[in-house]
Formats: sequence, C-alpha cells, structure tokens
Amino acid sequence: MSLKSIAAKFFAQRIYKKTQAWANSPIETQKAVFQNLIQDAKQTQFGKDHHFDKIKAYEDFANEVPVRDYEALKSYVDRVVKGEENILWKGKPLYFAKTSGTTSGAKYIPLTKESMPYHIEAARNAILHYIHESGNADFVNGKMIFLQGSPILDEKNGIKLGRLSGIVAHFVPKYLQKNRLPSWETNCIEDWETKVDAIVGETINENMTVISGIPSWVQMYFEKLQQRAAKPVGDIFKNFNLFIYGGVNYEPYRAKFENLIGRKVDSIELFPASEGFFAYQDSQKEKGMLLLLNSGIFYEFIKTEDFYSEKPKRYTIGEVELGVNYVLIISTNAGLWGYNIGDTVQFTSLKPYRVIVSGRIKHYISAFGEHVIGKEVESALQEAMEGTNIRVNEFTVAPQITPKEGLPYHEWFIEFENEPQDFEIFAEALDNAMRKQNIYYDDLIVGNVLRKVVITKVAKNGFQNYMKSMGKLGGQNKIPRLSNDRKIVDLLA
Repeated sequence: MSLKSIAAKFFAQRIYKKTQAWANSPIETQKAVFQNLIQDAKQTQFGKDHHFDKIKAYEDFANEVPVRDYEALKSYVDRVVKGEENILWKGKPLYFAKTSGTTSGAKYIPLTKESMPYHIEAARNAILHYIHESGNADFVNGKMIFLQGSPILDEKNGIKLGRLSGIVAHFVPKYLQKNRLPSWETNCIEDWETKVDAIVGETINENMTVISGIPSWVQMYFEKLQQRAAKPVGDIFKNFNLFIYGGVNYEPYRAKFENLIGRKVDSIELFPASEGFFAYQDSQKEKGMLLLLNSGIFYEFIKTEDFYSEKPKRYTIGEVELGVNYVLIISTNAGLWGYNIGDTVQFTSLKPYRVIVSGRIKHYISAFGEHVIGKEVESALQEAMEGTNIRVNEFTVAPQITPKEGLPYHEWFIEFENEPQDFEIFAEALDNAMRKQNIYYDDLIVGNVLRKVVITKVAKNGFQNYMKSMGKLGGQNKIPRLSNDRKIVDLLA
C-alpha cells in the first residue's frame, strides 16, 4: 500500500468522526446553522426588509420569509448582478453559477466565500466516507476524471460567472492535480462531442481508477471508448472500480453501464446543485444520501401534496417522516432565503437523516389527477426490466390526452440498447409496475379512465440529437423523466 493510500485512510477516519459528531445531533446542528445565518445577514437589504433583527426563533422566520423560487427572488438577485453589495448576503458573491431558467431566462445563483468551500468539501468527504467504510484506498494512486462544463469563466460587474462544474474545476486540491484528467485545455472545449472525443484520446492509455459525471454523458464517453478500443471499458481501465455520479438516478442506466464496463463497479451518489451541495451517499450498505446539516444550509420541507395550497405547512428537520414526498426548501450562506430549488426528496432514514431525490416539483404527470413523479417511473422501468436482457439508454414519459382513438394513456418514449422481443409483454409488465408504484394511476386504469401504457421507440441517439438541437448537449444538462405536456416528446417523435 502506498503512502498516499495510507494517508487517505487516516484522513477518512478523521472526517468520518467529524461527520458523526453533527449527524448524531441533527436538531441542535440545524438550530446553530439557522442562528448563524440570521445573525450574519441582519444588515443585508434582505435582512432589513424581513426584520431579521426581530427573529428569535424559527417560527418568526417562517412568518417573515415566504417560500420563493428564483422568479420571486429575482428583484434581489438583479441588484446583486448589477454589482450592489450587502443585498442577499454580506458583501458581494465570489461567483455566479449560471443556469438555465424558465420564465426568467438565465439564472444567476450566487456563490460566496462562505458557501464555496462546502461544495468542495462535500465531494471530497463522499469519497472519504467510501474509503472509511470499504477500506479501499488504492484508487487514489490512479487517474480520476470528472466530465464537467468548461472552466472558462465570464465576468459580470466584477464577479466571475460560469457553470457550477466549471467554477469547481478552479478549486481542485493540489494533491489531486497530478491525478486529474482531462487536461485544462481539453476541459475548455465548448462543443461536447468534440470534447468527449478529446477526453477519449487523453484517457484511453491511462490508469483510470475513478470516473465521475452525469450517467447519460458518461455513457457517451464509455461508448466512444469501446468503439475506439473494441473492448469493454473494464478491460481498457483494469483498475477502474469507482463511479461517482449525480443529477439523475443511476438505476435505469446500471445494466447498460455494467455491459459497457464488463463488470460491476462500486458507485457513490451525490446531490449537488448550484444552490448548494445537499447530500452524498455515505454508505454502500444503506439506502439514500446523508443530508448535510452542517454545511451552511438551513432546510425546510413542504409535503408535495400540500405545496400548491394557499399556506402549506413548513416542516423542519425534527418533524419529517419516512417515505413522504417533500419539496426541499433552503436558506443558505450564499443568500438564498426560503428558496424552493424545485427538487423533491423522501427520507429513507431518520438516524442519521438520509434522503433520495424523488423528482422535480414541476416534472410530473397529473393530467388525470394521478400525480406520477420521477421516482415512480424510474422504479417501474427497473422492475419491468428485471430478469430480462432489455437495456435502456434514455427515456421520458408524457400523457396523451387526445388520442386519435380509444382512451387516453401515458406514452413512454424509450431509446433501447437491447429492445424487448415482445413489446406487448414488456408494456404489460411496465404498466403493472406503474400500478404498484402509484395507487391513483391504478385507480384510473381500473376505472377505464386510462388505458395501459404505450411504448414509442426513439431512434438511436434520438435523445442526444434532441439535446443538441436545444443547445443542451453535455455538461450538467439532463432529460426530464416526465412532463405534464408533450413539448419535449413532440420533438422526439
């Protein structure tokens, strides 16, 4: 074992103990974070407008600060973007993470000197928890890759801006610089297909041990590697044993990945966003990701079923329940207050608090009152594929409300790697799995309001071509698992 591996194990043990200290005192930890946030933001414009000087307890905060999304907070953000100080947080942000907006166009999410370190530490600590639990640290001697956006940053009123993954690239610790691929020059390539080709060229003869990125884009990288070398990825990279991912559920991709790699590899799930790094998988044995309660973020939760009511109840960490679908609300040391990031979560454990990402509050199908969410369609597809050689590259689901004939239905647009021998049998299995996942959907089938799912095949690379046509090929972009309209699927058909 190398000195680097030994040092990694000692460091992992130290970080594990620090994590246990706050994870075992979750309510106290969140209370301290809350008090620090309020104290630090009292003299900001937002703090003055919302009477932070009078806030003594969470109940005061909930009364003063409504739940907002980006559009509702935009008047404050616009002032920060113009270069004004002390608006949402002390001073000016270090960076803006630029993301795609909805009604507002581009979104500028502030990153401050207080918030930025947590983005870096969380990704590091996820790997260290894996080392502590598994005892496997040999991979630190090999090469590591993260498929990410360009690190080239623009500037707006003296503040650097770019994609979060590109900003994070500037903070790679020195002890990882020699191990990290691709090169800076390759990472700066904007065109995704050209970039992936260059990454293949740089990595194909290296000792790659860790590969990280959104599964759909890592899949493209693996396919190009396999085409170039004419052998499985696991034979190209004999010491590759750890895949780190975030952004989407890995399970629908797992069978395809294991086929491309030629064997199983361990994986670590992350829950990062421009607004904060919220959770990471701290155990290979337990379901869910450890919610980071000591990272400058105060969490609130609203049940999805109540979210659109006039005044939904807001829950704090000590009030949540297992298996309930919650909209995640955050207040952060980057100056986001009562902020709805759009993600929904479910708790898989309360000791410690672990979550899974169940979907997006705006990504659902409820054309007939069924309120199907992302987790349900992913789980149904996984169940329908079990025990078969069917493999799926990508998929999305949309309602067909006005069919030319017959009852309405949910239409699954699927790009298969290995397609079913009998589509009717597969559609039946998929529909049965969906009925188990969602009782409202089952009622609609039983009541002859809906007919069973319809599967529409998408041509090879159909989803990639769609993303390319939308200017969203690569990086952190991903296909929504489902929509309540047909805007996406009409362009796929």
